[in-house]
Amino acid sequence: MKRHLLFLLLTATALSQDALEGQWSLRLPNDEAGWLAVEKESVSLLWAVGSARPVEKFTRENGVLQFEKTLKRPLAPPDEPATRYRITLTAQGDALNGEMLPADANAPQSAVRFTGRKLPPMPARPDLTKIAFGAPISLFNGRDLTGWKISREGKKNGWSARDGLLCNDTPKTDFSAYGDHANLRTEAEFEDFQLHLEYRLPAGTGGNSGIYLRGLYEVQVTHKDSKMQGINGPGAVFGRVTPTHNAGHPAGEWDTLDITLADRHITVVLNGETVIDNAPVPGCTGGALHSDVTRPGPIYLQGDHTSVQYRHLTLRPRVK
Repeated sequence: MKRHLLFLLLTATALSQDALEGQWSLRLPNDEAGWLAVEKESVSLLWAVGSARPVEKFTRENGVLQFEKTLKRPLAPPDEPATRYRITLTAQGDALNGEMLPADANAPQSAVRFTGRKLPPMPARPDLTKIAFGAPISLFNGRDLTGWKISREGKKNGWSARDGLLCNDTPKTDFSAYGDHANLRTEAEFEDFQLHLEYRLPAGTGGNSGIYLRGLYEVQVTHKDSKMQGINGPGAVFGRVTPTHNAGHPAGEWDTLDITLADRHITVVLNGETVIDNAPVPGCTGGALHSDVTRPGPIYLQGDHTSVQYRHLTLRPRVK
């Protein structure tokens, strides 16, 4: 009888631990997006901004994952201290429950909760020669911001239509994760597609922006010689896929991007050169609007970094 009970206990523990394994879409506090990957011996985490990184120290017992993380408020003053949190995660089927408590036992122990959903496995690499895309849709009329809106109220809006260009004007010149100017998104949402556009970054500022596909995956917008290479350089899928080479133009010149998103695989052609060839992207990138890879989403332009100009934005949706 005792042996039978022990077997049941060990089986239940194994099943609860297995429930954590996989990739998860996180809806974090402050309505930010995150991503979690749990494997047998490792854990990787993307928390709102930056890139996915290994969690160096964690415990995983009886289906409960715990680790600590230091966090600072977005746009907090430089002298404001960060807070270290103890984060606890438990899985129930495809749902994930998260709780944050200050790691300092002397701090007020007020719990902050968040949730997650398990992501489906990565699809097979698509054969792009067998995928049809429809007629091009113009995303920008060259006259005004019809069809676009800022992504978060309360931020400064530097976006305008000027001389047939979609312009973002901001004084920011550094590569810090947060800025006080607004990002811009299409009102329409899309699934898989081919996207064509041109961008230009001003000389002398470094230059950095980004194009989020479905609000999920940021394709890096920077110029050939910018000090703000966005970890991987122009045309990268930020923090996820590195281009084969730097095909960017110098600052002040127009760069052309042709991007294909199909079955969670991305192809990037920069100035006529293929720099990412039908590569799988395991999860969202930092700064995403959401992290659910099963959802449609907008084209989302980063405006909280430096000034940038866009033109000739057209999209061809996938025909199913």
